[in-house]
Parts: sequence; C-alpha cells; structure tokens
Amino acid sequence: MKPIVLAIDGPSGAGKSSTSKALATRAGWSYLDTGALYRAVTWLALEKNVKQEQELVNLLADVSIVFRTNPQSPDVICGGVDITNAIRDPRITERVSEFSAMPEVRKILLELQRKIIDTAKVGIVVEGRDIGTVVAPNAELKIYLHADIAARAQRRERELIESNMVKKVGSTEEVAAALESRDFVDSNRKISPLMQSSEAFDLDSTNLNLPETVQIIWKLLQDRNLLGLPVIAVIGRPNVGKSTLINRFIGSREAIIEDNPGVTRDRVSYEAEWNGRRFVITDTGGWEATPEGIAVKITAAAEDAITQSDMVIFVVDGQVGAVDEDDALVTVLRKSKKKIMLVANKIDNEKDEAYAYGLWNLGLGEPHFVSALHGRGSGDLLDILVSELPEVGQSQIDDGYRRVAIVGRPNVGKSSLLNALAGSQRALVDDAEGTTRDPIDELIQLGDRTWRFIDTAGLRRRAHQASGTDYYAMLRTERAIDNAEIVVMMIDASVQITEQDLRIITMVEQSGKALVIGMNKWDLVDEDRRVVLDKEIDRNFDQVEWAERVNLAAKTGWHKDRLPIALERALESWEKRIPTAKLNAFLGTMVGATPPPVRGGKQPKILFATQAGIQPPKFVVFATDFLEASYRRFIERRLREEFGFPGTPVQVAVRVRDRE
Repeated sequence: MKPIVLAIDGPSGAGKSSTSKALATRAGWSYLDTGALYRAVTWLALEKNVKQEQELVNLLADVSIVFRTNPQSPDVICGGVDITNAIRDPRITERVSEFSAMPEVRKILLELQRKIIDTAKVGIVVEGRDIGTVVAPNAELKIYLHADIAARAQRRERELIESNMVKKVGSTEEVAAALESRDFVDSNRKISPLMQSSEAFDLDSTNLNLPETVQIIWKLLQDRNLLGLPVIAVIGRPNVGKSTLINRFIGSREAIIEDNPGVTRDRVSYEAEWNGRRFVITDTGGWEATPEGIAVKITAAAEDAITQSDMVIFVVDGQVGAVDEDDALVTVLRKSKKKIMLVANKIDNEKDEAYAYGLWNLGLGEPHFVSALHGRGSGDLLDILVSELPEVGQSQIDDGYRRVAIVGRPNVGKSSLLNALAGSQRALVDDAEGTTRDPIDELIQLGDRTWRFIDTAGLRRRAHQASGTDYYAMLRTERAIDNAEIVVMMIDASVQITEQDLRIITMVEQSGKALVIGMNKWDLVDEDRRVVLDKEIDRNFDQVEWAERVNLAAKTGWHKDRLPIALERALESWEKRIPTAKLNAFLGTMVGATPPPVRGGKQPKILFATQAGIQPPKFVVFATDFLEASYRRFIERRLREEFGFPGTPVQVAVRVRDRE
C-alpha cells in the first residue's frame, strides 16, 4: 500500500522544518527534508572541490547519501559520514542554489526522494521546495507555507543558534538579506522551485506560532480522512460473546450472532464512534490453543489481527471463568506487546461480578465487567477504552477509493480472488462452502489506483428461504452491493451455470451498479466445456450482455491483471454523460431510419431526449404517446452501439407530453 503523503512547500524560514517534524511525530509518520539532500550534495561538492555538473554526477554514482526519516532525529549521512550539522553551515546555504539548479543533479536526487517516499510504512511528511509540483504531485494534501521576510529571518536566526552555529549567524538583517537573495535566485530560475501547486492550501504563518500552524494542518488531515484511526482487535475463545460486544459498541446488529460457537471466521472491521472519538473495531474468529481443520486458519487470522491492532480487548466468559485455553492466549497476547484490556462478559449482576474477580489471576490487570447482551457496563467500558486509544492508529480511512463488491455462490473463488489481487492472505480460504460469512473490506493497490474491495458471503438460498447465519450473510451482501460502485460477479466456469447464479446477477442488475463477470477456475475448463459454456452464456446472460467478462484463475492469479482494466472501463461507462445536442442528433437519425411502431392507430412522435443522470446513465425520452417496451429496448441497444457503455446498465424512460 502506498503511504499517505503530506507535501509542504514554501520559502526558507517559513517554518516548514519545525512544522513538518512536529506533524510527523504526532502522526507517527516518516519525515523527509528534501532541502537536506541538496545541502548534502553541496557539502560533497565543496569537500571534493567539484565545480562541473558531470564531475558531480560521476561522484554521486560512487558516494551514497542516506536520509534517516525519523522526525526526532533526521540524520543525513554522506559516504558514511554524519553531516547533519555540517550542512547547516552558512557557506552551504550560500552555495546550495547553485548546485540544486543542475538538471542532472536534480534528476538523481528526485529519484532518491521518491524512493524514500515509497518506502514509508504508513505516511510521510515531505518538506522543501517544488514538493507538490514535482517531487510528489499526487500527494494527498499539499500545503504552501509562507511568512513575511521579518518573521522568516527571525526563525532562521533562531534555528541556526539552536544548531550551535551562533558564531556564524550574523545579524537578523544579514539573515534576512541572505533569504531575500536566495528567493531572488530561485524565483528567476527557468523552473522556479517556489512555484505553488494549484491544489495547495495557502497558509500564512507570519502571525502563527508553531502549535497553531500544526493544528491548522492537523485539522485538514482529519477533514480529509488521511489520519489512521485507532484499531481495536477483539480476541477470545469461541462463543464468549465477542460479536455481541461489538454490536453493542457500534450500536447495530452488524456482526453475525448465533448460539453455536465458531460463527465468526474472518477478521471483520467496523467503524465506531464514542464521545467524539472514532475508531475501528475488528471482530475475529474464536482463538483455539490446539486448532484443527478450518480452525487453524481462523486462529491464525485472529493472531494476525492482534499484530495489526493498536489495542486488544481480551474477552473471557465471566460465567465460566478463565480456562486453560485462556491462559494459553494470555501468553500470545503478552508476546505481542500490545495494550490489553481484559473484559469479563456475561456479567449480569453483582453476584456474577464477585465470582469473576478471580480473573485478576490472569495477570492482565483489572477485569472490566460487562453484559454485552443486555448492555450492562458497556458505556463505562467505552469511556475507558477511548481514553486509552492513541490519537492516530494503524487503520487508514479514505472515502475517495472506488468500492468494489465481490459476489457469487459459495465456493466460486471470491476470497481467492481477493487474496490474489492483494498478493497476500487477506481473506480466509478453505474448500468447505460458506467459509466467508461477513463482508471483508480491504484496500488493495492495483497499478496507480487503490481500490476498496469487499469480499461477501456466498449466497445459497432465496431470501424467504434463508435463516440464521445465511439470512444475516444475505443481508450484509445486499448492503455491500448497495454501498459499492461496481460489482464483480464470480462464476465457476468449470461447472454448469445455476439458477442461483442467475438470481444473483438479477440482484446486481436491479441495483443499478456497474458489473464485471469473473469467469473463475478457467484452468479447469477444457474444450468440450467451453462449447457448452458459450451456449449457457448466450441462453442465460442476455439481460446483462453488456457486462464485460474476464476469464481468470483466482487460485493461481492467472489473468488477474485484466480485472482492473475491466473495472476502469465499466466505471467510466457508469459515469459517462452524453451532451444533449449530440444525443438528440443521434436520436433524430435513429427515428428517421426506424420510427416507433404504430399503437392504437396512432404513431408516437419522439420530441427530444435528455440524460437525466449518471451512475448508471439514465435517459428520458419525451414523446407524444407511450412507446412499446420493445422500442425502448431498441433505443437502449442503439445507444450502446453509438456511445459504448460497456459494463453498466443503461436506463431509458419515456415521458408522454403533448406536442407544442
């Protein structure tokens, strides 16, 4: 996953360095001072007495420059020598514009800067010059930080003094003159590094102190959902009430609940809020000390959830007390070194509390008593929980990602496709049908775009026939389709297309979402099966003949690269808008060649048409009389022939009005 990038541009002395380090420290992100790299090159050139550009380029091929991205100690190493303080010398400042203007040097450093950015784990604050325009033009947030020359001179003077260079600082007027001189040189270069990105937020820090400047940018990060929310993993043995507790936290029945143990299998995350604090809570399958069969994967997924969390809620059945398996899980939790909150569930009264005090013996501190089913103690638990959460967590939320729901019958390879696209085990996969029960939401980077994929439970039965786990899985799948922009319908190409496949396709078609059909397990399709499959498709897919089909093998990843291309095309069609003049010119030609059929002795006249909306494209045809359904389908077919629309339904409505 690519890191979130905050790009801060502006002239020297505007406070970029202090602001950027403070933001990176607060967010737990990496930090990059691009100016320090140019200063390092300048130091190297002066040390080696290099004056020509090619000579310096050759030198950089042999000497490595390393920038340590810890905002609390952003050290610069050149050829194995720590030059962090040396590059702040005024003689470096005087010459840095000269060397930073060399095109080949800039090219080398640009490659190094982007490499540092790409290797950041979660996010990175990058500051310097031409960050938002050249270094990181796709940064999620761009800031242009500036101040008047007097404020900048005072800040630069203070910075130099703090760098133990008090003897080399000079007067405030001299510092201001040096800054103005550098501004003049940079502004008159062929491509000025002081150019402000059109997308940048303009921030004048002249009358702001450092905390005020940081808070303004922090608020922008929050407003754009660029700060990771804290993640809480709920862990425990099977059937201790983890999902019930989560439903209590989020205030709705999202997590599937049954009396049978082992209902939750995959890791499922939900966003919650309490007292103004937002966080992500992750439901996990029941952890077992000696798992067998599918329980091995469930337990592994639960342990993975611990690793990816900021805090762990360890749920124990307060009616039963701690058992040997709980003791084994305590060992796993201690090794994780995560903050742990011990919760005793099913505590309905004070008598139960007295019995549950024995959980102190687990050595995890004070047990918190709740009854998830009845709500007893849940509010107090949430108060304590949010007070101990970090300000920024490991979850990354960005509502700008395109949403893709993966649907289909059980065991057609939905979770395998998710894992293949992610390049790792994101969803639980097993040969047993119905392994996935809750929708699994994952951000996956494919090419230059990040997608939000939602793996759903396989739909087995009609709505009125489903019950228990199947019923709730069906509701969540329907909700996933409603929340998605595009749906990937997975079909097992190696077996006959079933009635349930067709029911799911009808559900997707009626939702009005863009659609791509994934013909999975293509590696199991022989020549004979292909002949039969073509006939099945012609017979059964006439209602969605506009949907693009991708033949793939999710288990091996064969042809998975074709899916993003099909998704892009379908979304483009889903959001396509046809100019009214162009639409009516087409309509006039179409009606002239094939007028509407006579109805009741009268021939309807088509007056004009307009596109009423997108997502999906909706067209309204104004006519003097009702148009037959067959002619409306004809209009749709001709619209597709003329304008395309692959991968999306097209809706054509008729409004009757008298001709003026």
